[in-house]
Amino acid sequence: MEVNIVDTLVESLMEELNCKTVFKIPIFGGIPIYESVVVTWIIMLVVLVLCVLLVKNLSIENPSRKQLVLETAVSGLYNFFKGTVGENGTAYIPYLASVAIYIGIANLIGLLGFKPPTKDMNVTIALALMSIILIEVSGIRQKGTKGWLKSFAEPMPIILPINILEIFIRPLSLCMRLFGNVLGSFVVMELLKLVVPAVLPAFCSMYFDIFDGLIQAYVFVFLTALFIKEATETE
Repeated sequence: MEVNIVDTLVESLMEELNCKTVFKIPIFGGIPIYESVVVTWIIMLVVLVLCVLLVKNLSIENPSRKQLVLETAVSGLYNFFKGTVGENGTAYIPYLASVAIYIGIANLIGLLGFKPPTKDMNVTIALALMSIILIEVSGIRQKGTKGWLKSFAEPMPIILPINILEIFIRPLSLCMRLFGNVLGSFVVMELLKLVVPAVLPAFCSMYFDIFDGLIQAYVFVFLTALFIKEATETE
């Protein structure tokens, strides 16, 4: 019985990790377009349509209820990130908000029957690399190239190798934390379906698909914001 459960779980996990090719672009021998890319395009289209609809007929003198809700949400996001990244990092708030919205929707889209793009390690790696590049660029813009290079030897030159190593550790940490938590919730749900297939998986699904998915989006952008604040601090 235990062997069957393990075998079933391994099969489900391997199937989940398998990046399905939806179609191929017929150039350079065929460029595969994976399911995670197509779902990301769908998310982008939905967000674009919502943006167009929500910003129509905005008014300064007579704002509608829709406009007031939208302004409250945008102001809340801006103030939250401003308190995290500090005054020197406010220019990067639009990126942080965009990533938070994307990861949040990507983690919730499983409720509609789509495979969350964040279950594809290629997606989490790309997100982590974008964030780390932005973090280092923010440090260079704030401190200049010499000041940025000098910061690797702070607070004392002996920790220079550790600070350099952090450049490679941070993207790995961001990537594996997001990917591992999303994949871990899938493993737990599959175990619950095998062991207790009645009511419990439905309640746990609400937790992992909604609460945990939003928490992972929050953690990713919160850590990115903290790293940006650290990179742009001048004192």
